[in-house]
Amino acid sequence: MNTITSRRIGLLQAMPIFGAIREELLQFLLERSCPTRRDAGELFFHEHQEASSMFVLESGRASVFKSWEGREVVLHELEAGDCFGEMALMDLCPRSASVRADEACEAIELTAAHLHALFERDAEQFTLIQMNIGREVCRRLRHADELLFRAQLGKAHDDAEPIYSAWAS
Repeated sequence: MNTITSRRIGLLQAMPIFGAIREELLQFLLERSCPTRRDAGELFFHEHQEASSMFVLESGRASVFKSWEGREVVLHELEAGDCFGEMALMDLCPRSASVRADEACEAIELTAAHLHALFERDAEQFTLIQMNIGREVCRRLRHADELLFRAQLGKAHDDAEPIYSAWAS
């Protein structure tokens, strides 16, 4: 196994989505994955675009944003080790937000077809990834619910005790 593959496996193993996935199956996924590069200002994808993949940011920084009444509202800033777009692998719906590279970025793109190949090879490990994605999406939903609750009470995000940051992982 070369140094790049070892580094990428280590990156995936540190992420909640790929927690407890065997190294040889991460290598199997990486062999099928699509390394992607975006220059500063380039989009990974647009809000409402059809979707069939997720990304793991290997280097650089990016922003998740939504457009509203002619302006962009940043929802979250991503850095190396973060993943994005995984909802597309669960709900098969168009993208819920846009993601733009804030600086030059390298990412690993994993498609639904890559995960299907994993399913054919090892259904148990595939199921574990799906469960992990579900947990991650639930953490983010819980965070969004708390922010909405606080907004309805007229409290700013930092007015009360810190809430769990679902994006921290």
